[in-house]
Amino acid sequence: MPRYFFHTQIGDDTITDPTGVELRDPDQAWEKAQETIRAALADPRNQARLMTACLVVTDAAGEVVLEFPFSEAVSLPPDADPTLH
Repeated sequence: MPRYFFHTQIGDDTITDPTGVELRDPDQAWEKAQETIRAALADPRNQARLMTACLVVTDAAGEVVLEFPFSEAVSLPPDADPTLH
């Protein structure tokens, strides 16, 4: 199985993932990225700062597989009215 690494970029800072995780394919890496971001955003103290962050997923060769902005992992509750006015 391929190994994927999940690095967090916040502004000019990068928090690297030195161990990564074995996943079956890039689709599963995307699912893991979304799950990771939502877990990080669960703590309200971190939400404002992390909304500008991006999770960069790379393969074992260091090639970027996907970039997932934290703001894209946020969704409205199923019964929420998306109208803001």
